[in-house]
Amino acid sequence: MSSSTTSESLSDLLPEATLRAQINSANRIVVKIGSSSLTEEDFSVASDKIDRIVDAVVKRMETTDVIIVSSGTVAAGMRPLDLNQRPLGLADKQATASVGQIHLANEWSRSFARHGRTVGQVLLTASDAGQRDRTRNAKRTIDKLLHWGVVPIVNENDTVATSEMRFGDNDRLSALVAQLTESDALYLLSDVDGLYDKNPAEEDAKFISEVRTGEDLKEVAAGDGGKVGTGGMASKVQAARLATRAGIPVLLTSAERIHDALGETRVGTVFHTRPERKLSAWKFWALYSADTGGVIRIDEGAVKAVTVDRHSLLSVGITDVDGEFTAGEIVEIVGPDGQIIGRGEVSVDSTDLRQMAGKPSTELPDRLRRPVVHADYLSNFASRV
Repeated sequence: MSSSTTSESLSDLLPEATLRAQINSANRIVVKIGSSSLTEEDFSVASDKIDRIVDAVVKRMETTDVIIVSSGTVAAGMRPLDLNQRPLGLADKQATASVGQIHLANEWSRSFARHGRTVGQVLLTASDAGQRDRTRNAKRTIDKLLHWGVVPIVNENDTVATSEMRFGDNDRLSALVAQLTESDALYLLSDVDGLYDKNPAEEDAKFISEVRTGEDLKEVAAGDGGKVGTGGMASKVQAARLATRAGIPVLLTSAERIHDALGETRVGTVFHTRPERKLSAWKFWALYSADTGGVIRIDEGAVKAVTVDRHSLLSVGITDVDGEFTAGEIVEIVGPDGQIIGRGEVSVDSTDLRQMAGKPSTELPDRLRRPVVHADYLSNFASRV
């Protein structure tokens, strides 16, 4: 992207104060709570911390639909099992989570009951997010819970999830839930009061009050998730940028400041959305959630066509096809250097595509003279600054 184009797009961004006001007035929000904000040093569930969070959420619920994405099931299972460090093996994590899930759910239910509120548990896996019918079912369930005045508590279904049991972490899950539920803002709450250019414990660490583009993150160093968490600041920044691609602004701060965060939003770091970068619901799903059936490898000319020129992917630019898939499946599109360019819905099956690769449309039979991936059904990772 040229500097002039970047300057023009930046001029379209809201002033920071206006964005904070917009987040404050959001009609539907997702609030993600990290493990360290829900447990004590001895890994027991922190009832007083949860009560404080719930008090702030209930107050915000007077004007706003609130969906909670809760981490902490593995951490909450450690004390009952007399574990002094986070389990490492997949089976150990899943078994610990199954114990912690009950303890944590009971605490959420107990705390909201103080205000006469009922909670509903929504457990998701990455495979659920990868199937459109399942995501629609999840959205309908959450919408119905909110309609009934019930607080949805969303977590990953740790005991059955594969691929090391995660979306990656619940930060990413919260961004996907925010997009899925058509929320107006995402709050990422942990044990740090916002984004810094380095470890905030260092004396010269500088606080960053807003992130407008990826340029604002170039000098930022982010750490890991600590003893009981899996996310860390890096995953929160990634989740924030993921949400903004769906057009959802983000506030990042500490759970200790939740009353201020859900109140006048004058705390923490805000992440701007970029209208010219917003993806449609389908393209967002295809790019970040959908299961993929195979890989299409393309040459440099095709990379430019689909990323810079925003054209459809044609057979002439295809160099190789990996995997077996049918028309209508989502495939990954990979450039000559092995970099994943994006994803799209393929219009032909893998058998036909192997015969089409590298050929111009004029050399194809009439039934195959069409874009391999139409621009309307192609979502790419390019230009995410």
